[in-house]
Amino acid sequence: MAEVTVRKGEPIDRALKRLKSKLDADGVLDEVRRLRAFETPAQKARRKAKNNAKRNKMKFRFHNY
Repeated sequence: MAEVTVRKGEPIDRALKRLKSKLDADGVLDEVRRLRAFETPAQKARRKAKNNAKRNKMKFRFHNY
């Protein structure tokens, strides 16, 4: 779980912004949005295919020949 300590004299808004960016980087917000509603099997397959395509693209892009 992402943790943010509020520094002395730091506004709460800035600490919340740091927390949100950490949660976004970890993918927690995407997971919460995905689990909020029922996902049909077709939507699930589409999401997995999209993630696999992105992963393969990154592998190909950074693969050393």
